[in-house]
Amino acid sequence: MPARKLYFESVRVGDELPALAKAPIDRVQLSRYAGASGDFNPVHVDETFAKSVGMPSVYAPGMLVMGMLGQLVSDWSRGAQLRRYQVRFIKMVWPGDTIVCKGRVVEREGSKGRYFAEADVWAENQKGELVMKGTARVQMFYSLEDENRQRAGQAPVEFEVPKETIRAPPPTTPEPPRQAELAPAARAEEANGKPAAKVAAAKKARK
Repeated sequence: MPARKLYFESVRVGDELPALAKAPIDRVQLSRYAGASGDFNPVHVDETFAKSVGMPSVYAPGMLVMGMLGQLVSDWSRGAQLRRYQVRFIKMVWPGDTIVCKGRVVEREGSKGRYFAEADVWAENQKGELVMKGTARVQMFYSLEDENRQRAGQAPVEFEVPKETIRAPPPTTPEPPRQAELAPAARAEEANGKPAAKVAAAKKARK
């Protein structure tokens, strides 16, 4: 049976990505990761060294957890193209921790035959504590028909899909009042470079 593919027509904002639970992290895994990545930082593989710099033990490299979260994205987005993937490290991961990776579709849009979805993704430990969070943006075919058309060298299926999102809009900064909206005393202060009280006192003295 061919691997399931992700098509835009089946993606909805608010969809949950299938959670991915990993086996508890152990020191053997840390050593294997060091060998595979070429990152032999002793804080990840040398217990004695890690304790000498104030750590209770060795701890997992952030890139290891990032790879787990990346697996969540790749398992979900089969057949799609990853356009952006970024994460932020929140909390250290220690031997014995069990990592569960989760995600949710937060945006979708399409135009001129190109279709995109964006998901918020995050990883938690066995205590439910957030250890990493990030976003992933993927581009996909609209449907199986669209994929077959494009692979045959034909034009893509085109629909205009305005951006749909469940992200809160960024806070807006209020604009400063315009000249006409300033009180007379404030305009005098601004024009003369003097506090309004001093301007009023000067007028009174001239009387």
